[in-house]
Amino acid sequence: MHIVTTIAGSDSGGGAGIQADLKTFQELKVFGTSVITALTAQNTLGVSDVLPIEVSFVEKQLQALVEDFSISAVKTGMLFSSEIIQSIAQILAERNIPLIVDPVMIAKGGESLLQQEAIEALRSCLLPLATVVTPNIPEAETLSGRTINSLTDIKEAAKVLLLMGVQCVIIKGGHLEDKCYATDYVFFQDGRSFSMQSTRIATKNTHGTGCTFSAALTAFIGQGLPLEEAIEEAKKFIQLAITHDLSIGNGHGPTNHFAYQNLKDSCEVIIHET
Repeated sequence: MHIVTTIAGSDSGGGAGIQADLKTFQELKVFGTSVITALTAQNTLGVSDVLPIEVSFVEKQLQALVEDFSISAVKTGMLFSSEIIQSIAQILAERNIPLIVDPVMIAKGGESLLQQEAIEALRSCLLPLATVVTPNIPEAETLSGRTINSLTDIKEAAKVLLLMGVQCVIIKGGHLEDKCYATDYVFFQDGRSFSMQSTRIATKNTHGTGCTFSAALTAFIGQGLPLEEAIEEAKKFIQLAITHDLSIGNGHGPTNHFAYQNLKDSCEVIIHET
């Protein structure tokens, strides 16, 4: 049994954060463990309040896991503060565990989930430890300090992030103005790169897409899949989750974490060398 860990915030609405991660882990048949960094009061309409967990207790949660379990991959989501980022980075730096960083900054409704001063801690403490970082366009702009309006801009932003020590950068293209396709761009330290193109789905039910994609990637890496194959399968997972949404709630509803196993053979992702 492969054991993986998510370090993230709790979403009371169940569509993102710890809840989305654990659902994804379960669906992909890995054993999920968790470290909760913050509690949120939220639903599909937005986040009404955030209660961060004491840094010392975040540390105790993570220490309890690494002291007992043989963890094959770790992902981070909502980390909230620089103190939390620094504390988990210190623990993870002592262990050779693949790390997937989903740099969660803004909720779907626009609420901030990362303090401004924490962005530098993310750059300097966590990204140098990361196997993969999975920003969307606004997150990539914030982390790299570059404005992104084109593929050239995406490549330049990725170069900046790779210089921080990340082994692989996946810049998700959901925010790009392409009405037909959703294209994600993948860059490696050795200069290799490719894009993954899938049909854009017209839906408002995209709450938790970033969490779900990175959780699927964590599960596949934790199972030992080669990195490129893990990335492609994670893309299929989130594409199916968006395509077959659950229509829950009155706002931005959650994706469908249960679609992959039955439909994965029908999902087409087009790979292009870049």
